[in-house]
Amino acid sequence: MRTLKLNFTVPEDVAEALKARVSKRKRSAFVAAAVRDKLKELEQEQLRQSLVEGYQARRAEDAEVDQEWEGATREGWPR
Repeated sequence: MRTLKLNFTVPEDVAEALKARVSKRKRSAFVAAAVRDKLKELEQEQLRQSLVEGYQARRAEDAEVDQEWEGATREGWPR
């Protein structure tokens, strides 16, 4: 896998905690894994939001279909 060198800034307490808990040779892999995890969370949240918006946009259409089929759905069931 190709790698890129990036420069970015983090709060001092985050940098110190990283240095204290992760050896120097493993920091890049640790940061890459953390970013990958966070990106996956964001992707899942965006997907969830898209589904919610889609369901809300189709609500009226779904209600119409439900009404059209209500008789067939209840057919044969005791009232």
